[in-house]
Amino acid sequence: MSDSTAVVAHQRLSLRGDALVATWRLRLRGGGPYLYLLPSLAFLVLFTYYPMGFSAYLSLFRWNVLNPERIFVGLENYFHLWGEPLFWLVLRNNLFYALGTIPTTMALALFLAVLVNQKLGPARSVYRVALFYPTMIPMVAAAMLWVWIFNPGIGLFNYYTSFLRVPRIEWLYDRHWALPAIIIMSIWKNFGYFMLIYLAALQGIPADLYEAADIEGAGAWRRFWAITFPLLTPASLFVFVVAIISSFQVFDQVFVMTQGGPADQTNVLTFFIYQNAFRFWDIGMGATLTTIFVCLLLVLIVVVFRYVGRHVYYEAD
Repeated sequence: MSDSTAVVAHQRLSLRGDALVATWRLRLRGGGPYLYLLPSLAFLVLFTYYPMGFSAYLSLFRWNVLNPERIFVGLENYFHLWGEPLFWLVLRNNLFYALGTIPTTMALALFLAVLVNQKLGPARSVYRVALFYPTMIPMVAAAMLWVWIFNPGIGLFNYYTSFLRVPRIEWLYDRHWALPAIIIMSIWKNFGYFMLIYLAALQGIPADLYEAADIEGAGAWRRFWAITFPLLTPASLFVFVVAIISSFQVFDQVFVMTQGGPADQTNVLTFFIYQNAFRFWDIGMGATLTTIFVCLLLVLIVVVFRYVGRHVYYEAD
C-alpha cells in the first residue's frame, strides 16, 4: 500500500513539474521577441539614454578648465544661455537652415522621384544612379568640393553666373550669403536619399488606380493630387522626420566650409556645442546646450507625429 502511494505521489509530482515546465515554455515563447530585443535595448541604454541623462546631470554644474572640480549651480547655466545673444543667434541660424533645406529638399526629391518613376527605358537606371550619387559622397569630401565651387576667384558658381552679368559674390566670406551657400550644398547632398525613399513608395502604389483614373479622364495633375500624393503621405512623414533630425544635426558642412563664420552667421547648435565643450572646455555649458538640443528635437518630433501624423493616409484605413 505504501509503495503504491509513493508511486502515485511521484506521478503527481512529475505531472506538476511537467506542467510548470510547460507554463514557463509558453511564457518564454510569448516573450521571445522581447528577449531578442534585449541586446539592442542594452546598446540604446548604454550609448544613447545614459549619455543623455548624464548630460542633463552635468548641465547642473559649473565644470571647465578654470573650475576642474564640479560646482553645483542648479539652473544657472540655463539662465545664462537665456540672456546670451549668441545662443539666440545660433538658434535662429539653425531654424533658418531647417526652413531652407527641409521643404526644398523634399519637393525636389518628390519631383525627381516622379520623373524617374516614368518609363524611361535603359536610361532609367542611369538617372537613378546619377541622382543618388551625391548621397554616397562622404560629407567632408562633398563640403571640400563645394568650398572650391563657392570660391570667389576660381569657383564654378561665380564663373557661370558671370555670363549672366551677375556681380561676383563672396559666398562663404559674406555674412549674408554664407548660410544660404551651406543650404544649397546640403540640398544637393541630401535630395538623392529622399528621392530613393519616394521612388520606393511610388512603386508600391497599385497600377490599377491609375488605370481607373485614366478611364475617368483624369489628367496627370489630377492623378498626382488624387492618387499619388495621398498614398505618399506615409513616406512623406518619414522623410519629414528624418529631414528635421538631419537639419539639427548639421555639423560637417559648417566645420569644413565656414567654421561658424563669418561673425557666427553660420554657427548652429551642434557646432556651438562643439565650441563650448571641446574648444573652450566648458563641459557644463556644453552639457546644457546638449540637453536643450535633445529636448528641442524631441518636442519637434512629438509635434510632427501628433499634428502632421493625423493627416497621413494609410491604404488599410
